[in-house]
Amino acid sequence: MLREAMIPDSTESRTFPIQSSLTQAPLMAFLSDSYIFQWDKQSLRDDWVFVLPVAFCLCVGLAVGHPTAGMIVAGGAVNIGFGAKQNIDNSQLLPMIFATFGTAISIFVGMMAGHGNFVLVGMAALWGFGYGMLTIREGGYAWVGQQCVVMLIVGSAFPASAQPAAERSLLVLAGGALQVLTSSIILRLFGKLREHLWALTGYIQAEQVALRLAVHQAAASWKDGRLENTALPYSLRLAITLAVSTEIYRQMHFASGYWIPMTALLVLKPGLADTVSRAIARTLGTVAGAWLISIFIAHFTPSPLTLVVFTVLFTWLSYGVQNVNYALFAVCVTGYIVFLLALDKLPEIEIAHRRAVCTVIGGGLALAVRLVVIYRWRRRLRESSGAAGLT
Repeated sequence: MLREAMIPDSTESRTFPIQSSLTQAPLMAFLSDSYIFQWDKQSLRDDWVFVLPVAFCLCVGLAVGHPTAGMIVAGGAVNIGFGAKQNIDNSQLLPMIFATFGTAISIFVGMMAGHGNFVLVGMAALWGFGYGMLTIREGGYAWVGQQCVVMLIVGSAFPASAQPAAERSLLVLAGGALQVLTSSIILRLFGKLREHLWALTGYIQAEQVALRLAVHQAAASWKDGRLENTALPYSLRLAITLAVSTEIYRQMHFASGYWIPMTALLVLKPGLADTVSRAIARTLGTVAGAWLISIFIAHFTPSPLTLVVFTVLFTWLSYGVQNVNYALFAVCVTGYIVFLLALDKLPEIEIAHRRAVCTVIGGGLALAVRLVVIYRWRRRLRESSGAAGLT
């Protein structure tokens, strides 16, 4: 179940409004992620590059009799492949490199915590806050932060001691590294990759400085009450949402419940219209994907090789339609996850149904948090207006 880490958002919002209302956006804006298809942004022709390491990992895992290990490595490769659509310092390799290390560390931490430990709630909130603060920077940084949160949550579904956690973390790291290496060679970016790796220490030091500066700026903004145009309100909403949704996941006592905080993370946006649109699209896409796959499974009994083929196919489709339509993207991602997990002898129909239910819960929770924030803001506005009228 480490595959849900392949659910990035390619269109992070760069604005941070402190208010929003249902009347500030047309009704159709709430459905934009569901009914608008931008076919000119499909990239299927180019994305075969990122599918090759995925197919290689799955086939090798089957050939050597360790399909689970192959799944984990392939999952790491899929996740990092999405980073090629991001950008840091005019480089598509840097998001992939940063995410390779960040997700490996995060999954280790998540596994060590486990979903039965209350400390996971605090850690999810902390990771979510950090991701929120990254959204004021170049888009690739936010994507890396998002993937680290996702892997922390996914890792918690597999509580383990240090050694098994380290082994799975290394498998994820290997998958990401294979994706970076393969992509850089095929796309003729190997020289750039070598430069980035040599400069990795410098990048880490620069990020430490940037982190300290962000903390100081956030503290100063909070002290002065100047929260407009900062990431602080959004970061706090993310932290609260992840804390609540992670606790719900813990109380449900089944591993795949991690889809609840993950969905909440992925659909919660700075604006209300964006959050509603993303929640609706993700729910519709996931439910539709689960329904279609259930019908397929009910009429066929796919062999392991067939499952590999469908996993690779839906991975390719997920890459290609990511920027076309979010609901369609959710359909493809659902297919990818269900077929991948079926390689580990997990019940496909049950996986699909649980994913659909948890997606609805997580999306609804993210929307509820956004509406609560709007309600509180409106109440403060009315109170301040009333006080002004009395003076």
